[in-house]
Amino acid sequence: MRAGHFRKPIIIQPGRIDRDRVVVSVSDAAEVLLRDWPEPKSEMRLAALRACLAVMRGEKPPKIARQAFIVAAKDARILLEQI
Repeated sequence: MRAGHFRKPIIIQPGRIDRDRVVVSVSDAAEVLLRDWPEPKSEMRLAALRACLAVMRGEKPPKIARQAFIVAAKDARILLEQI
């Protein structure tokens, strides 16, 4: 597995109903959190961003960012599936 990739993808729906997004890596998660998040002031979003940054700096394993992203997606009600 490449560094920063999740073992299992996460499927979210950050915008339109017909536009699902498959998140497979820390960089994908960070991009969604920065550009497409429906609740930009959410504490869960900020925690997920911090987790992604920690992984990118090599301080934490990708599973930490994945878990934080799932929690934030549930909080924002955009999580469709965690495979």
